[in-house]
Amino acid sequence: MGKAAGFCFNTLHNLVVGALKADEQEQNQRPINRPVIKRIKDLRTLIADSGRNDSGSKEFIYKSFYGYLKAIVIRYTNNDDDIQELVNDSFVKIFTHIQRFQPPSTEEDCTKAFKSWMAKITSRTAIDHLRSTRKLSVMQELTDADDQAEEVNVLSTLHVKDILSLLDQLPAMHKLVFNMYEIEGFSHEEIAISLAIPESSSRVYLTRAKNKLRKLYVQNLASSYGAFR
Repeated sequence: MGKAAGFCFNTLHNLVVGALKADEQEQNQRPINRPVIKRIKDLRTLIADSGRNDSGSKEFIYKSFYGYLKAIVIRYTNNDDDIQELVNDSFVKIFTHIQRFQPPSTEEDCTKAFKSWMAKITSRTAIDHLRSTRKLSVMQELTDADDQAEEVNVLSTLHVKDILSLLDQLPAMHKLVFNMYEIEGFSHEEIAISLAIPESSSRVYLTRAKNKLRKLYVQNLASSYGAFR
């Protein structure tokens, strides 16, 4: 998916993505209070057997990717009950449609493709939940002229939790569009369809999210610097 042309955001973008990936890895390493089962099949076989409703294969996929899906859902909501519900709802959809997934020939490519496929389902499940519960503010039509990007170069001394907290301070729509475009890899066209907004509005929400993140980021750095003076 292409990124917005002429928009310098590499430093902070890499920090945010890195923080989310670190959080994703942490979620994957956390136990989910279930006994770990030994993997005796490759992923392609597990997927095929899950399509045949094999409970053991479905259980293994659930345990293996629970943390991955949870890390995605956390990007959309911080409510613990919602997180658990959305993760489980996502798995239901994944197993319902798993026969549609066409795994690549190699194990590595299969894992990447399967995670990407599951991520799309999970993201759309979270988005549908936000829309159905009206947790998104009224989405107005915006134009690119509403916001102009400004280049800001900053260095990082922030920790993962600091960066994740910046995302949580964004308005719901700004955070949602930023997450969909920059993290999940949706195009502006896909975002527009998913959220029933014009593509121009998606671009402006993204610009506003980036500008807000910049300000929050610089403020956080200034506060951290002041604390050590």
